[in-house]
Amino acid sequence: MSYFMDLTWKESFKDIIDVLIVSYIIYKVLNMVRGTRAVQLLKGILVLVLIWAFATILDLYTLKWLMNQIYTFGVFAIFIIFQPELRRGLEQLGRGKFFGRGAENDEEVGKLVGEVIKAVNYLSHRKIGALIVFERATGLNEYTESGIAMRSAVSSELLINIFIPNTPLHDGALIMQGNQIAAAACYLPLSENPFISKELGTRHRAAIGISEVADSVSVVVSEETGQISLAINGQIVRDIKEESLISKLYQELSASSPLKEKGSAFWKRKGDKRDE
Repeated sequence: MSYFMDLTWKESFKDIIDVLIVSYIIYKVLNMVRGTRAVQLLKGILVLVLIWAFATILDLYTLKWLMNQIYTFGVFAIFIIFQPELRRGLEQLGRGKFFGRGAENDEEVGKLVGEVIKAVNYLSHRKIGALIVFERATGLNEYTESGIAMRSAVSSELLINIFIPNTPLHDGALIMQGNQIAAAACYLPLSENPFISKELGTRHRAAIGISEVADSVSVVVSEETGQISLAINGQIVRDIKEESLISKLYQELSASSPLKEKGSAFWKRKGDKRDE
């Protein structure tokens, strides 16, 4: 108690700044690994820490010795296991994105949406199937790792070429991260919702499935009908009109749009067919 009484206002202010900086770094690190395989690895590490604490409290000599041996080599193992996340974090730090919001400005979002709309309209008119997923707050690296890494700038021509039938990348989902194409031919989890229409195939179920496990936005082009659909929050709007699609994509991807906004009125717009 006397320690706190002896603190000056300068020392208190310094301690507050210290705690805030460390808290922010931890927050950014957790955001960076959220939605990736690193989450499961962190859970495994937490289990080992709990076992070590249990052995220490009960003074279990053999178990303590075993856990100490694990921790001796564990530090080196962490750098190997978390190599992709560490590399991505250092890249973001080098680009100045680690301490920023990481959201694109309105002009970049408008350009991105414009390229996507041109591509899906082309694919829709020719009944070429496509699935485009936009990453938001929840990371999708677990799924980009299942496909072919691209890290390419977005253009309607490239999007169209990726989904042309009988090409190496046409089968699977394309995942966007920020204003670039992260990967193509990615495998996504299929929704197991029993209330989904039987008319919907694997591509649509994958679009709904990824929106159930992450806060992503998915655009689907049906190869049977050419209809364009939009999946968000486990819901899908089939045969969405172009104006509604542009508005919703811009709203969800814009830096000024809250990620948690559900936009419930959007699902009630006339002319759009909704499936839950």
